[in-house]
This record gives sequence, C-alpha cells and structure tokens, in this order.
Amino acid sequence: MTSTDSFLALSARTGRFTYGAPRAVTISADGGRLLFLRSTGSEDPVERLWLLDLDTRQETLVADPVVLAPQRSGDRADLPALERRLRERVRISARGIGSYAATADCSVAVFALDGRVFRTDTTTGASTELPTAGPAFDPRPAPDGSRVAYVTDGALYLTDRQERLSPADGGIWGVAEFAAAEELGRARGHWFSPDGGAVLATRIDESALPLRHFADPAHPELAPESFAYPQAGGPNVDLQLWVLGLDGTRRRLHWDTDTYPYLCAAGWESDGELLLTIADRLQQTVLLLSADPATGRTRELSRTVDEFWVDDLPGTPARLADGRLLTAADTPDGSARGVALDGKILELERLQVRRVVGRLRGRLLIEAGEGDPADQHVYLLDPDSGATERLSEGPGLHSALAAGETLLLTSASQDGIRRRIHRAGQEYSLTDHAAPLPFRVTPKLARVTELGLPTALVYPRGHVAGRKLPVLLDVYGGPGFQAVANEPRRWQLRQWWADQGYAVVTTDNRGTPFVSPEFTRAIFRRFSQVAIDDQVAALYALAETEPDLDLGRVGVRGWSYGGYFAALAVLRRPDVFHAGCAGAAPTDFRLYDTAYTERYLGLPQDNPEGYQADCLIEDAPKLTRPLLIVHGLADDNVHPSHSLLLSEALTKAGRPHSMLPLPGVTHMTPDGVHEQVVEAELAFLNQALRGSSL
Repeated sequence: MTSTDSFLALSARTGRFTYGAPRAVTISADGGRLLFLRSTGSEDPVERLWLLDLDTRQETLVADPVVLAPQRSGDRADLPALERRLRERVRISARGIGSYAATADCSVAVFALDGRVFRTDTTTGASTELPTAGPAFDPRPAPDGSRVAYVTDGALYLTDRQERLSPADGGIWGVAEFAAAEELGRARGHWFSPDGGAVLATRIDESALPLRHFADPAHPELAPESFAYPQAGGPNVDLQLWVLGLDGTRRRLHWDTDTYPYLCAAGWESDGELLLTIADRLQQTVLLLSADPATGRTRELSRTVDEFWVDDLPGTPARLADGRLLTAADTPDGSARGVALDGKILELERLQVRRVVGRLRGRLLIEAGEGDPADQHVYLLDPDSGATERLSEGPGLHSALAAGETLLLTSASQDGIRRRIHRAGQEYSLTDHAAPLPFRVTPKLARVTELGLPTALVYPRGHVAGRKLPVLLDVYGGPGFQAVANEPRRWQLRQWWADQGYAVVTTDNRGTPFVSPEFTRAIFRRFSQVAIDDQVAALYALAETEPDLDLGRVGVRGWSYGGYFAALAVLRRPDVFHAGCAGAAPTDFRLYDTAYTERYLGLPQDNPEGYQADCLIEDAPKLTRPLLIVHGLADDNVHPSHSLLLSEALTKAGRPHSMLPLPGVTHMTPDGVHEQVVEAELAFLNQALRGSSL
C-alpha cells in the first residue's frame, strides 16, 4: 500500500523505521557469538539470519530465505494457521525468518518458512531442509543439534522419526494456547531436556471454549476461518504438562490445575528437575514449582500473593545458582517495585525494577526506572548487599542482554538507537541498516496534577508562541504499555501529527505501568472512570502552563485500548473531546479474553457492575461528536465484532458516525495499512476540528 504523504510513504516503506535493524538477538552461552535477524537494508522487509563472531568481529549471513525458498511470497496468507496466529500473538510481521531457535553455543539454528523446517550450521552457513510430517510450526533443536522437535496439525514430532512423539489422544500438543501467548508472556509449548532424551510438552484441550469465526467479506466464496477463544467469564483451555521420553515413556506433571490454570513459564533446570511458574485464574497468587520429570511430582518453592494482582516482573520468580529464590516484591507503601531474596525485600533506593535480565559478573543484571518514568536504565545489582551500579548513560530507554561476560546494551534516545557490545574490556557496535529517523523530537515532558501524571507535548516544528492550535490527544491509557517514554521511534508519528497543525498531547493515566505499583493498581475492578478522569485532569493542567492549547478543539485517537479510550472520550465527555478516532477498540470487555480482562476486572459474574460501567455499547445514544471507527476484519485479538456492535448500536440510535473496515487486516496493521489509516484519521479530524480536510 502507498501513501501520498512523504513521511507516511517513508514510514510504510521502512516498516515504521524498523527494516534493517537487528532484532531477536541470541548470545551464545560462552559469550563468543551472536545470532540475530536483520534485513539487508532500510526498505527490505525480508529478515535473514546473521552470525557475529565476537573474537574476529566477523559478521556472516548464514541463512537467506530468498535463496532457500525463492518462490515464497512471505505473505501472511501463505503461513500455516498456527504460525500465523503465533506471529500475531508476539507481534511479528517480518516477511523473512520471523523467529528461530538455536543451540546454546549458537552452532545450530532452526526455523520455519511457510511450514518448511530448515536447519542451519552457523559455522559453515550450510542450510538443510528437514523432512516433516506436514506444515511445521515452532521447530526447536535438541541441545546437540542432532534432531529437531516441531508441531504439525496439533501433534509433536521429531525430524528423525516418522511417527509422532505425542500420543494421538485428541489434544493439541506442544503449542502455547491463546491466553499464554497473548497475555502471559509464554509463546512456546515444548522444551528439550539438557541431554536431549526427553521433551517437556504442553497438552491443551480447547473443546470447551467458544469459537470465533472470521469470514472475508471481500471473498464470499471462501469458508470462514475459526479458532477457539477464551472469553472473559468462560472456560479456559484444559492444560496439562507432560514429559515425553524419546524411549516412549510418558509422565504427566501434577499440580492443582483447577486452582492454578495458567502456566506462565516452564523449563529444565537439569535432567532431573524442571521449574514451572503457575498462576491462579485472577493472577493474585503465583507459584514457582520444582518438578521431578521421573515421577511427575511437584513441590512449591515460592509463593507471591497480591490482593490486587501479581504484576508480571519478567525474570521472576527464579532460583539463583546458590539456591536462593528471587521474587517480585513491592515496598509496603506501594511506592516502588523491587525484588526479594528468600522473601526479604532488597532496599533499592529510588528504583522501579522492570525486568531481571539475568546475571553478569556475579551480579544480577536488571532494567529499572529511576526518577523520571520516561527513562529506563540498566544496572548491576549485588544480591547480597543490594548495591547497584548503573551501566547506561543519559536519558533514554536502555535495555540489555547478556551471556558469559558479554553484554549487549541497547540505548534508545532522541539521537536514535545504538546497540553496543561490551566484551573483554572492549566496546563495538552491532551494525544497523535501518533508515535514519526523520525527526529529532524533543517532547516537553511534565508531571501534572497532584497525581504526578506523566505527560508529553509536541508542537509543530517552528511553532510560534501565541498561535492557538487544536489539540490531538494521542493515547493508549491501558495496562501494560507506557506511552510517555524516551524511545525515539514512537515520537516520529507524533511529530508528523504536530506538523499537520496540532498540539499533540500524550498522558499516561493511572493504570499504566512504571510509575509505582499504587499508580498501576488504581484501575482495579474498573477501567473507564480512572482513565477518563486522569486524561481530562491532565489536559486541563497542561493547558494552564501551555496557553497555545485550544481546548475548544480537542481530538483524540488511539488503537486497541487507546481506541477504546477514544470512543469512551467522545461518548462520555463530549464537553472536553470534540472528535475521536477509535481503532480496534474492545467496546465490551465481557467479550475480551480471560487472562487480561479478569486480571484487572475480575470475573464478570463477580463484578457485573464494573463490566457494565466499562462497556460502551449502551452509551451509543449519547453520541453527539464525530466518531471514526476503524477495525481490521481479520483481527483475532480484538475481534471486529467489538466495533461492529458499537456501530450497530449507533445506527439503531440514529447517531451518525463513520466506519472504516479493513478487509484482511489484523490487529498489527502492517504493510502500509497503518499509514493509510493515519491519512484517513487526518482527513476526518481536519474536517471535524477545522472544517477542512486539507
């Protein structure tokens, strides 16, 4: 798809300035080699597999899908259904190698291309297509690289055997269910043991779940596609975890799956022990279990309990090499997020821990906020003393990956994105072919109201003080995502919007992450009221110090939860918001998934008032402001029925509105669709707020 605007056209051609950037980096266990995915240039969407030898600093292309499968299109439609859905869950839209798995020494990597499995010897660069029983999904190599486990048609197979490894018992084997992949951070369903003699595998039964159907109205001759969906208040999958021996033995792992239906993480600690992280349905209790693969027995190692919900802290719970247990822990007053060792909270002054990356130089490697929540830094944390050493410098969003004595430090700031490798006292960069960012954006950051709400304001370049501007609230506002952050790519589109003649405002209301646990939990059992109250209060507070904001002309746009807020804003506060663009909005959370929705709102049966208060359908007769509803008709995250139900209610109520359906488009809006939607939003908002589409 193409755009008539030069910036939007560039954004579409460069995959929103991501093509050519390295991603999916794996560092070998000894820290001597890096595998990563990267295309050949800023307008090349086909990602290839590369190896960087850190001793020689030699970078080598080891697997090229254009050579291995020259006839493949890379189109989403050509992928097996399981792979297509997993890519949606983990937000991958690459046309080449979307993901890969490697042995610990990075000597062997495996990946799937349109259901075909390839094994690459990264030392020689030789790739071999392996025989499979059918279109394959999620291939994983044995630790020695000698064989590969993969899934086809819901069964687990090995590439060196014709018969299936999993039993033919009607279950789906080796796959992460929807809730795990979309909401719990677990995107895989099978793991080789260290000696390669067994595979730990999930077994799921989706038969109790309702089906979601997708029909392509542009192609009525095609049958609808269906998949099982865990709807809030309804059943989840029946999940089991099994150890499948290559010698034919099978052992189920036992825990109370009725009380703890969610498997958040799993893996082998040794050939004789597995570690599992499980959670109850409302995610108020999270357990770390040790499991014996020989007997299937489990025992509790740690328990994390929260009266609201246990907010995910990646890297926890975990057991350190010395046996101590690392868990997430908040300060008693709810002001800071930290960690505890064997139940004792480490005193980390001013830090909000966001992720435990691993270990480096005998200490814990963590990512955390300090002071301004718009910044994130990388630290070494001494687990004995609690002392920290900051490794990153300057404002920005800094993140890390480490193995052996090698550290990859990624720093995203107003000046762009740098990836620096630190090893043996030397520092060098990982090559990046992504297009330079068109704008160097310096948003005006502020903390407003007595709540200290993080806000950002972007003016047009060359703005002359005293000139009143219509306001565009560019919003997300939901749990799990921080909009006001010093990451340069997310400010590019906001600067473009500003250059169209808008003062662009972004606010993180309570319920969003990284300010404090208390700040995040303010939405417990009800989304809408806190979000609308905070966004309105922040807008008014900002206008007190920024007189060029014309509060008589305020538009709002957002996608997903941001789309929900955009519709909410014009329906319930038309005195403040004068036009809205609602993209992929979950208009009734009773129709959204279990793990996400129930974590915050509880069960619909237990909190009917909260669900009703957050539902937008019955607000339809109140619409008095222009509203543009946009939704991809192939969206399997927020089903298009959410927008269609709102449109139906508006139509029945006689309320004019605009509807932009996107046939064949998913929640991610790749391949230039996003930019075309933005052009439609611009024309709509210009007409609504300025009386012109120019």
